[in-house]
Amino acid sequence: MNGEQTTAGPVLIPEITELEDDMLHVTPTGTAPLFVNKFLLANEHQVVCVRFHLAKVLGPVSLVLAGLIVAGLLSTVTHGNARAAVWLAWVLLLLWLIWKLLNWLVDYFVVTSKRVLLATGLLRRKVEMMPLMKVTDMSYEQSIRGRMFRYGRFIFESAGQEQHLREVDYIPHPEQFYLEIVGLIFTDEDKVDNGGFLRRVNSWWSDSSPLGYRCRLIRQL
Repeated sequence: MNGEQTTAGPVLIPEITELEDDMLHVTPTGTAPLFVNKFLLANEHQVVCVRFHLAKVLGPVSLVLAGLIVAGLLSTVTHGNARAAVWLAWVLLLLWLIWKLLNWLVDYFVVTSKRVLLATGLLRRKVEMMPLMKVTDMSYEQSIRGRMFRYGRFIFESAGQEQHLREVDYIPHPEQFYLEIVGLIFTDEDKVDNGGFLRRVNSWWSDSSPLGYRCRLIRQL
């Protein structure tokens, strides 16, 4: 079995008071990175603001280390311009890694009281979002490596047309993140259902309904 998948369902949501260090639990009066705050509306607040797991840059780091070993070996059998070209190629690879790390530092996945946002990019900023009310199904998957390093991939399904923000990978502590989002979704649904139930009850007892009409006749006797 390559991994496990969990699907959202009507589960009891325990109260979460603290999250791990690399997951920022942001209260309505709390603070988050400025480049995340500026994308929020005046009537919404952050619930969770999380940076992607460090495993996202594990591949580039491994490639640079492997390149260093190869460059060291080649430098023993090359001379002059050839040796300089080998180390120049490794320096370019190192600069590429630095660029990846800088982007990782400013990429955030944010859940607010109304939306799910994905803000990425250092120079060219890109923000994708999905309203919570449109999320019809959500699941997360953990591969073997994801279970070892404690990160997961989230899959969002929404009503209507295809959404760009459908899969988000390298989310740390996916169990806690899953409970946070499911808690928000079911809280909103409960509010909607309760409001609909109250409207139905009021309609039953209104004078225009048969039940309300009979009760009015009884009061007049």
